[in-house]
Amino acid sequence: MSYELDPLPYEYDALEPHISEQVLTWHHDTHHQGYVNGWNAAEETLEANREAGEFGSSAGALRNVTHNGSGHILHDLFWQNMSPEGGDEPKGALADRIAEDFGSYDAWKGEFEAAAGAASGWALLVYDSFSNQLRNVVVDKHDQGALWGAHPVLALDVWEHSYYHDYGPARGDFVSAFFEVVDWDEPAARYEQAVELFE
Repeated sequence: MSYELDPLPYEYDALEPHISEQVLTWHHDTHHQGYVNGWNAAEETLEANREAGEFGSSAGALRNVTHNGSGHILHDLFWQNMSPEGGDEPKGALADRIAEDFGSYDAWKGEFEAAAGAASGWALLVYDSFSNQLRNVVVDKHDQGALWGAHPVLALDVWEHSYYHDYGPARGDFVSAFFEVVDWDEPAARYEQAVELFE
């Protein structure tokens, strides 16, 4: 199986002024493409090693699968949970569950912003199928700090390549700008899918 980079679901300049055309171009076409390429290369190495019965490079390739594969998956989610029509608060079942599990939307948002400030990779809102609740997690790189059995609902990339060109070291300004383009329809659908599977 070969993985491919899907096009952005909007034009490269569609999220301006919050995220620039230049950043989206670099981020999608270069960085995200790199994770797709890395995942494909790792899978090719594993397949070749299995056929040859030689596994000296397999451990490194397995690590590259989780790093690059998670990078590809999370970037897909990141692009999908933003749109030019974004910026509102969640509604419906997801809004109700956020209030139930965090106390209020503002409490959830404050905790999510703290996760985004601490992460060396991603801040995620996930549905934790073990505890049957929503929770925020800090994920370093693409795969360190993830929770087993958790299904990503909302993803924010805080690697420097996602914001430094536009915001310099002011990561908090980028996080604030992200909330201006969050399209809650996608996270709501992901939440409902997870609940159907596990509750």
